Amino acid sequence: MVLAEDLAKQQRSISVAEFFEKNKHLLGFDSPTRGIITTIKEAVDNALDACEEAEVLPDIFISIKRVDTEVYRITVEDNGPGIVPENVPLVFGKLLYGSRFHQIRQSRGQQGIGISAAVLYAQLTTGTPARVTSRTGAKVRAHQFELMIKTETNEPEIISHEEIDWDRTHGTRIEIQFKSSLAAKKRLMDYLRLTAIVNPHARITAEIDGEVTVFERVANEVPPCPKSILPHPHGIEFGALKRLAAASTGTVEEFLIGSFSRVGKKTADEMIALAGLKPTQKVKKLEPEELTRLLDAMQAVKVPAPPAQQCLSPIGEDLICKGLEKEIQLDFIKARTRPSMVYGGHPFIIEAAIGYGGKIPPEGSAQIFRFANRVPLLYQQGACAITNCVSQVNWKNYGLSQQGLPMGPVLIMVHVASTNVPFTSESKDAVASIPEIEREIVLVLQELGRELKTYLSRRERKKQQDDRARAICSVIPEIAAKVSEIVELPLVDTSPIEGRIMRKVVAKKRTIDGKVRIDVNNYTEREVTFVLYNLSRDSADDADPRPDFVDEIDGDYNKVWRRTLGPGEVWRVVYTGSGDGTLDLRGVEDEKKVVVDLDV
Repeated sequence: MVLAEDLAKQQRSISVAEFFEKNKHLLGFDSPTRGIITTIKEAVDNALDACEEAEVLPDIFISIKRVDTEVYRITVEDNGPGIVPENVPLVFGKLLYGSRFHQIRQSRGQQGIGISAAVLYAQLTTGTPARVTSRTGAKVRAHQFELMIKTETNEPEIISHEEIDWDRTHGTRIEIQFKSSLAAKKRLMDYLRLTAIVNPHARITAEIDGEVTVFERVANEVPPCPKSILPHPHGIEFGALKRLAAASTGTVEEFLIGSFSRVGKKTADEMIALAGLKPTQKVKKLEPEELTRLLDAMQAVKVPAPPAQQCLSPIGEDLICKGLEKEIQLDFIKARTRPSMVYGGHPFIIEAAIGYGGKIPPEGSAQIFRFANRVPLLYQQGACAITNCVSQVNWKNYGLSQQGLPMGPVLIMVHVASTNVPFTSESKDAVASIPEIEREIVLVLQELGRELKTYLSRRERKKQQDDRARAICSVIPEIAAKVSEIVELPLVDTSPIEGRIMRKVVAKKRTIDGKVRIDVNNYTEREVTFVLYNLSRDSADDADPRPDFVDEIDGDYNKVWRRTLGPGEVWRVVYTGSGDGTLDLRGVEDEKKVVVDLDV
């Protein structure tokens, strides 16, 4: 009895802030190195969501500065709509406070834990408050707060609050200071690069230890902001149904039609009849046994899938390709967006892309890029359903070697967009194994595998043709020399013949009597747009035609011309000079893809 009383005195409730203070690893703050990445990730996610809701093209600034031996100040600033002053302490100083948890729509943040957990981590490691600046419009001044979290009550503690002048007309800025290290700088840059790929409408500027990197936007339209939808009958559970019914004042029929997605009068009547209820019964007065029958009927009746076009915002095939091409040079890139599907009443869309060659390392396993609701997943790759699906595909059928994952210069990207991404933990590092999601991922990868196989087959055929053509062209000059010797005539230029055989665009530079002449011949059977780079000490002030662009590089002048030639056409430029330096000719196809098989 005495022992029981002593134990009873030790028992007390704990706040969610206390729980996560002792279990910070659950939120991605398991090490000082990872703490920086998690903090920036949560702040950037909030900034992107806010900008898209306000239909503003995101312009995000990130700064990491060392303020002491092991202490860094993290700053993230955006141009979103800002936060009203009375809500700032709650958003940043209270865990599980947010606007998206009760909304059924695609968003990066959900629970309202991430950024406030970063504030908690900062005060845990350095004891310094977070500084938040927010401005909601040009006609009002900005409000600046210094705040911490009272872990015993999970409530914000405002250290200071003042109105200040700020050069942004609207936006939010958060500064957090904690102990860490920049050992994970490469991984941090990878996160920012991946974020830029799946958010091609955002401009992200990062200043890390004085080094500035800018990830420019490639799209000038804000993606449509997903709209909240009602819960789907097939995704509801008994506890949620009981809570919704208790809050309703209408009849069973009115409750079903007004509280659930895709339920009309006909569907509602079918559910009510199957449950053995009356349409006019008040839903809040239903007994637990009646609610159980109603739930079973809701699951049994066929209901159309939720309106995915309304609540989801996929990236799109074209923007995926543009985002990847902006950050990674590739020889081949294809993207696919699958039709929307449903798991457990939650709509989702799978998007994927596959890239080959370029600057991808030729050895080792394929690079796997995983995303959920436009957010990169950097950790726990082996525990993720996306990685498992990549391993399930037989890539040998598509021309790749395979040891679990495909091998070679291959990049595979998979994006899961859903109103409820099934993560394996609170840190949101890996997607759980849901059969419906896995099936869609495998299907889209197989589609892309067939595209890759076609490309590799064409490339192999072209290589064989080029090898045969080069073999022929290698003997043509020797034949021409012998013929010239036999007929006792001057040696002819065999370049046009070689160019026609090779079906290439050929650039040649000659210098005669102080005049430099560059000839570009289009020996192909199609129109070609090319860019000619001439790096030389010659300034080429009298070049005809004039270059489109001239830049001095280490004492040399890089002269750039961009032109379009029809089949068989010749383009020439002449200027005064010595003709030293290198010449580089690059073809442009569809104004975006570099053709690499041009001879110079």
